[in-house]
Amino acid sequence: MSDQRRGDRLDQPRAPRSLHLPRIDAETFGRWAEGIARGMGTANFLVYMTLILVAWFLWNTLAPASLRFDPYTFTFLTLILSLQASYAAPLILLAQNRQADRDRIAMDEDRRRATLQKADTEYLAREIAALRIAMGDVATRDFLRSELTRLGEELDEAAERRRRRERRQQEREGRRTGGGEPLDEPRDELDSDYARDGRRDG
Repeated sequence: MSDQRRGDRLDQPRAPRSLHLPRIDAETFGRWAEGIARGMGTANFLVYMTLILVAWFLWNTLAPASLRFDPYTFTFLTLILSLQASYAAPLILLAQNRQADRDRIAMDEDRRRATLQKADTEYLAREIAALRIAMGDVATRDFLRSELTRLGEELDEAAERRRRRERRQQEREGRRTGGGEPLDEPRDELDSDYARDGRRDG
């Protein structure tokens, strides 16, 4: 009762009464339109359409007058072709719009991926630069090889000095014990004693 009184009141607008049309799934209709547009854009459609038109012309021109269903001027054929063109154009536009939407989504996705890839590349470039800076303080293979070579040379020189020192000590001990002949070991240029007294063993 209250709903009836509310509907009869003049101070409230009436609810719009729209015509309820059947609801059509836009995705399903779009796929169907794309299928038709894709089929109309093939060579098979053109060949079949041409064969139908030629058969139509021949039948309505050469057949007996009683069997011709669309005589000359082909009014019915013109109507069919007009209907086909009037429906084909919106279907093709719908297919193109859907393709444009897909292309736009694909471009947005490509742009997003390119942005992420650029950020990743910049991050990796910064990390590589930091590693290069850090590697500047780290010993390289060539540096280690040169240091090992230098240490080996120093060890060889120390061993040679120790050998000369032991030889000089043996010579001094031999002279103290009775003036015996010195060792028959030849002197070389590395011997510091040879460099000082300048004598050669004959």
